[in-house]
Order: sequence, then C-alpha cells, then structure tokens
Amino acid sequence: MPHPTIFVDADACPVKEEARRVAERLGLVIVYVSNGGVRPSRDPMVRVVVVTNGADAADDWIVEHAEANDIVLTADIPLASRAIDKGCHVLGFTGKPFTPASIGMALAMRDLKQHLRETGDIKGYNPGFRPADRSAFLSALDTLGRRAQTSAR
Repeated sequence: MPHPTIFVDADACPVKEEARRVAERLGLVIVYVSNGGVRPSRDPMVRVVVVTNGADAADDWIVEHAEANDIVLTADIPLASRAIDKGCHVLGFTGKPFTPASIGMALAMRDLKQHLRETGDIKGYNPGFRPADRSAFLSALDTLGRRAQTSAR
C-alpha cells in the first residue's frame, strides 16, 4: 500500500503551514485544494490544486482523488462524511478527528444549528480559532500521520 497523502480543504484553512510542516517531517505528500489564493510551491512534496469556482468543487475534487488511508483536513462536515465513507482519516482544523462513530452526530448538530440560525434562534457566529486549537491540531495530525503510515505498511 502506498504512503498516505494529506489532502487539505484549503479555502479558509487556518493551519496550512502547520500541516505542511507535519507532512514534511513525516515525508508525506500534501495537496492543497482550493478555489484560489494558495501560492504554488517548488517543493515536489507540496501540490496545489485550483478548482473551478463552485460551492463544492474543492470538496468534490478531494473525494474523487482521495483513497482509503489518506488524510483529509477540513472543517466541512459533509466533506468529512464523504471522506470517511471512502476510508480516509479525517481531522478538523482544531485537531478534532471525525470518525465513523462521531460523524452522524456532527452532521445532526450541523443541521440543527443551521435550522436555528435560519429561524433566528441563534446567531451565526463560530468560535474564534485559538492558539490552543493550533497546538491540538499539530499534535493530532502528527499522531494521525504516523498511524496512517503504519497502516500503509
């Protein structure tokens, strides 16, 4: 089985540089997928894919190209669900893993919050990204990357 690849849902990703550093340390290819705004890299282990504009174009590209045991980094819960269905490891930008056991509740909470925002019962604010989130992400990605490498052997 080949080494896992890290796919990053790069639009609005606050941990692009951290993900690159972990990928470099583990010797893994990292692919940033976005609608634009990500600079190309000369590093052959770093790939940048710019997709056509569209609400789910980056998500669709990631799902089409990711394989079982690859790592997908995203805050998008529907993308996380689709990647889990393909056998990928999925990690949120705050270091929280999405798993087959947790994705159903994550989807339900997403739908509930969307409904409450639409009815005006809650405001549409997401919590801010904190330094503790960055630290948790680095630790979780390093652990996940090592586990995926072991699974590839």
